[in-house]
Amino acid sequence: MTDTAAPNITATTAADPIGPPPPFDPELAAALEATPLSAALTADMIGALRRNGGLMRPSDEDLTRGGEFEIAERVVPGPSGAPDISLLVCRPAGSASDTLGLLYHIHGGGMILGDNRTGMLEMLPLAAQSRCAVVSVEYRLAPEHPHPAPVEDAYAGLVWAAGHAAELGIDPSRVVVAGASAGGGLSAGVALLARDRGGPALAGQLLMCPMLDDRNDSVSARQMAGHGVWDRTANDTGWTALLGEQRGGADVSPYAAPARASDLSGLPPAFIDVGSAETFRDEDVEYASRIWRAGGSAELHVWPGGFHGFSGLAPGAAISQQAKAARLNWLRRLLKA
Repeated sequence: MTDTAAPNITATTAADPIGPPPPFDPELAAALEATPLSAALTADMIGALRRNGGLMRPSDEDLTRGGEFEIAERVVPGPSGAPDISLLVCRPAGSASDTLGLLYHIHGGGMILGDNRTGMLEMLPLAAQSRCAVVSVEYRLAPEHPHPAPVEDAYAGLVWAAGHAAELGIDPSRVVVAGASAGGGLSAGVALLARDRGGPALAGQLLMCPMLDDRNDSVSARQMAGHGVWDRTANDTGWTALLGEQRGGADVSPYAAPARASDLSGLPPAFIDVGSAETFRDEDVEYASRIWRAGGSAELHVWPGGFHGFSGLAPGAAISQQAKAARLNWLRRLLKA
């Protein structure tokens, strides 16, 4: 299937009035004040962030959740001509004789941070409550490894996992690609690749505050500049690391920036959620709308007062609990778990 870039429907012009940022949910605002993360991440900060640990990396003990999961690392072939990749495999303990669904997890981190343990503390409760295993892929990071390295690594891991379903004890008809932020954008890109290459038949795509559009010029991107966790400056940093001088240009691949895809037909059912007070709000709403226009299935939630990644940074907040429940309910309905 040939794909050409879609127009940027969410872009603003100089004449468009833009109001102040939407207010943060009060519980989330308190958590945001306590976080050390900076909204305006610049390229010169990437090295220091990586040296200082970047994003939280759960330990083996964290991942087992008190014996609830068994974990293993697998090294599998990467894309043709590229290095092998590492997969973190987590199965519910005592499920060796069961055939499970699979959450194929692609981690966040703005394309520049993180590893295959990043975000797993949100994935594992979903897996436990929906009778799924989790396979989380380690992909090469930008700027050292620009597009297409991250999405091709993620796709190669998916192909391996689906092709070794019996070995992993999973049902290949119940595979959901899942990720937050950059991982959500890569998950959407992997879903497009699977469709266009005739690859694994995905049951669904769980896209949490996904990073979809390199053009970075929507109302919400402008409105939230300097606010929250990942603002327009940080977004420019991440996309420029991935795409270099191509960022914002006419020839960006839809597998790098799924908002560029002109054809969103034939995709697996999508769950898309995003905060009302974050950079990605408008591009995520538009992506869901375009899936509907193409005749597809999408469940969309815009959480009022939510900043980027709020459910991970403030897991105890009431709205975070609601967001996590909505994801689980969708997954259970999808997989009939």
